[in-house]
Amino acid sequence: MSDIVGYRRPDAGSQPEYLHPPYKSSVGRAPARPPVAVPHTLSELTGPRFDHLAIAAAEADLTRGGAQPPIGERIIVEGRVLDQDGRPVPDALVELWQCNAAGRYHHPLDQHDAPLDPNFRGFGRAVTGADGFYRFVTIRPGAYPWRNHANAWRPAHIHFSLFGPSFLTRLVTQMYFPADPLLPLDPIFNCVADPRARDRMVAAFDLAATVPEFALGYRFDMVLRGPEATPMDEATAIDKAGGR
Repeated sequence: MSDIVGYRRPDAGSQPEYLHPPYKSSVGRAPARPPVAVPHTLSELTGPRFDHLAIAAAEADLTRGGAQPPIGERIIVEGRVLDQDGRPVPDALVELWQCNAAGRYHHPLDQHDAPLDPNFRGFGRAVTGADGFYRFVTIRPGAYPWRNHANAWRPAHIHFSLFGPSFLTRLVTQMYFPADPLLPLDPIFNCVADPRARDRMVAAFDLAATVPEFALGYRFDMVLRGPEATPMDEATAIDKAGGR
């Protein structure tokens, strides 16, 4: 008898569609045929292992490391990585990348006419603890134009990558900010048909995470699978400059 336990599938409409015509990049790269499941071998299911010894605590603070503090509003983003049953996922590698406060990525392909901040590279990483908890200190990103349609602007967002015990377990998602007026206009955000699932991509202001006289706090829990799963960017993969 197999000891493999199945998992609950996401609800219909709760994950991005491969083809979402308002998001123009998806038209050219969406698969023309149904995906084919390929069995994984042992080498694909094992390693590498991430731990707190390999990832320095300083890597989770994007406001340090430059000659001066970066320009912009400091924020704290924290939360937990959870499985389908709400249990914490320990020792998961959480990577974060984003544009700066002016809406520009620290990447040579990003030629947006906005200033680069030499003190902000826009990348960090952390490993979840036994309780699945992670925490980043960063700068609130700016909106930026992206030429998908007339007068198109991406809402402020942060990209997250999650790694489990192997590289094939990588998941990517985007976190948005509450009450952003650009959200109803954004085709990437609206690749997810279910409005309840879209709400799971929006962080919540968290006074408990806020540090007095230092930074506002936001909470963003990520659920890896099941009907309450956070929408993941399998269909809306990264376009340029580390992220769209």
